[in-house]
Amino acid sequence: MTPQRATAPGVRAEFIDAIRRLRAVLPGDPAFGDALSTTGTGGPQVAARATERLVGPKPSATKELSLGALQVWEAMRRRAGRGAEPAEVTVLFTDLVAFSSWSLRVGDEATLELLRKVATAIEPPIVEHGGRVVKRLGDGVMAVFESPDSAVSAVVAARAALGGVDVDGYTPRMRAGLHTGMPREIGGDWLGVDVTIAARVMEAGGNGNTMLSEATLHALAPATLGRLGYRVRLYRRSRFAGPLSGVPEDLKIYSLQPARLSGRESRQNGDTGP
Repeated sequence: MTPQRATAPGVRAEFIDAIRRLRAVLPGDPAFGDALSTTGTGGPQVAARATERLVGPKPSATKELSLGALQVWEAMRRRAGRGAEPAEVTVLFTDLVAFSSWSLRVGDEATLELLRKVATAIEPPIVEHGGRVVKRLGDGVMAVFESPDSAVSAVVAARAALGGVDVDGYTPRMRAGLHTGMPREIGGDWLGVDVTIAARVMEAGGNGNTMLSEATLHALAPATLGRLGYRVRLYRRSRFAGPLSGVPEDLKIYSLQPARLSGRESRQNGDTGP
């Protein structure tokens, strides 16, 4: 009996390693089951969290077999939907200008009322133009679109809808940033350098501009801006402004403006282009 007890842990470890090697050749992400991959609301993610609770955090053959099955399920779900391989998407970030200072002044009740009205104004245009709201970020959202043209159209419609929002005489101003790339979708969230770039592009939006990265501008159909009645101007940072962190130094950013906006009006809106 003693020799069997001595070798059992080693045998179990080898069996678990064998299952992990098998998972590496199965469809999908062989790391499915980690904290990044199980935070979403999809069926595989919910089942993986239930498996963690039932089986426990320690490695086991049962756990690896269960996660392997869920890994394949998630891969099939992706293939039936948006596709198994990473695809180019346009990432949108928004937030409200000077929201924090206003919120501190008016208190929670007015703040919640404003956030509800803002969500009601800007989220339907995102969905109607084929976008998906990935998450709400306090006073803003992160969304993804398969088409950059749809993303720009959604922002234009959202800004128009936001113009009708008023809470005790306060009308919020929204800045937005768009960047097109190939981030990774993991656990219902999107991660990667392209997500970081989109967030930084939004930060260049000053007092309420919509900003596009060069990648998004080049991906747009030639007629899209004209159809919407907009044009772009190259964004130039003030000499006193620090560099945007987390983005390539040579990244060009553009400000989206109504086609008939005067140069003086654009500078008042925070654009420092010529």
